[in-house]
Amino acid sequence: MSPPNGLTEAGPDASPLAVLLGTAQDGGYPQAGCEARCCGHASSNEISSLYPSSIALCDPASRSRWIIDCTPAFPSQLSLLDKIFPGNHPGLILSHAHVGHYTGLVNLGNEIMGRRRVPVYVLPRLKAFLQNNEPWKELVDNENIELRSMSAGEPIELDGGVRITPRLVPHRDEHSETACFQADGPTGSLLWLPDIDSWEELSPGIEDLLGEVDRAFLDGTFFGSGELPGRDMSAISHPLILDSIERFSSLGAEVRRKISFIHLNHTNPAIQPGSEESQAIEQAGCSVARQGDRIEL
Repeated sequence: MSPPNGLTEAGPDASPLAVLLGTAQDGGYPQAGCEARCCGHASSNEISSLYPSSIALCDPASRSRWIIDCTPAFPSQLSLLDKIFPGNHPGLILSHAHVGHYTGLVNLGNEIMGRRRVPVYVLPRLKAFLQNNEPWKELVDNENIELRSMSAGEPIELDGGVRITPRLVPHRDEHSETACFQADGPTGSLLWLPDIDSWEELSPGIEDLLGEVDRAFLDGTFFGSGELPGRDMSAISHPLILDSIERFSSLGAEVRRKISFIHLNHTNPAIQPGSEESQAIEQAGCSVARQGDRIEL
């Protein structure tokens, strides 16, 4: 496994790779309408802009690119990917129907990009949601997108020997089921899990899944309690980073080094590299994922 940002320019004989296109929660950072200290002085912070969590799987030989989740920042993330790894127009793999994970699909329609038959992998409930609700139904009917079915636990073969396997995770499933993804390549593997209600409900358990991969990008939406004054955080279930690092503290250092937190809410102080909270994560043997990182697969 290569270290983050450890890859040089990828040639046609290079291994497949993953590119981190965003590490923030659905609204990105800074978040629209936030006048609090966390976002009000974003331009003076070390991190001034982050996109919602998304990752691309790329194959140098075929120049194919697959993006997991199509976020509201899709235009900017596509531009970022074009700079890091130019290639064919990407296909999409969607995790669930919360706004930060699929609403970027509008950019594929005739009013903007006018793409034709962009392949979009979806689980059954999400497929039905897109087929039966506007404006997504229009994208299907106009053949801007081509929905491809996937099933939990069944791998999908992409290009370059990369295989991706969706697994169901417990989450607020108002409109669709929710998936995490294990991506396995010729030389490396990763787990992409941006949203979950709790580790206790996950099956197979998170420790088992960590044992199957080289890198793991896990839900780190909130660092601790009290980040949303005036709101009931129990209604927005996510495992707190403080609780996660305590749970993972019994694992070996090699396993903990695999873990990078993603999907950080704009209120999460760990979003800033120099904060006490980000240092606490590093002291626990884990890390906060960095937008633009490249991981060999």
